Amino acid sequence: MTTIDRTEPVLRVAPRPGDINANGHIFGGWVLSQMDIAGGIVAAREAQGAVATVAIEAMKFIAPVMLHDVVSVYCAVERRGSTSIAIRVDVVSTRGRAQSEVPVTSGIFTFVALDENHRPRPLPEG
Repeated sequence: MTTIDRTEPVLRVAPRPGDINANGHIFGGWVLSQMDIAGGIVAAREAQGAVATVAIEAMKFIAPVMLHDVVSVYCAVERRGSTSIAIRVDVVSTRGRAQSEVPVTSGIFTFVALDENHRPRPLPEG
């Protein structure tokens, strides 16, 4: 398993009041979209061009995100194929006056590199 460097998140964002579900927590879909954005940033950098999300593996929410949390998304390359790249994505919420860090979820997002016709293309050597 890949170790993720937690010194610098790929993405840091605060949810807004419109992102709250009926339970007073942030929608899981909102968290998922932040993960996809962050993973896509890393995948596009590795692919040196456009990518598309093709799969998400083994995601489990272990804690909710609250309205005043600051959500940090960390990423690392898990594995590379000929046209695809798997990115491990971890989400941590920073919460409250104590600024405690609460692990929220993690998953493996697989992206495929795309050519100008939106078809899979080989990843550059790396």
